[in-house]
Amino acid sequence: MRDKRRRSIIKTLTWRAIATAVTIMGIYYITSDILVSSSVGLAINLIKGMLYYIHERGWEKIEWGRI
Repeated sequence: MRDKRRRSIIKTLTWRAIATAVTIMGIYYITSDILVSSSVGLAINLIKGMLYYIHERGWEKIEWGRI
């Protein structure tokens, strides 16, 4: 049984939405600047989202640990 690409994309997007919110809140707590915290939070999480998707798809090719 394997995940479809669409499932990996949805998992990536939902997880990154949570992570983005946490990142923005953390940066806002430090800077008190919503523009800086939003810009940095969105940029960081866009990059991390792409890397997570590549990581997720790579693991789809590994049979280890599957039943």
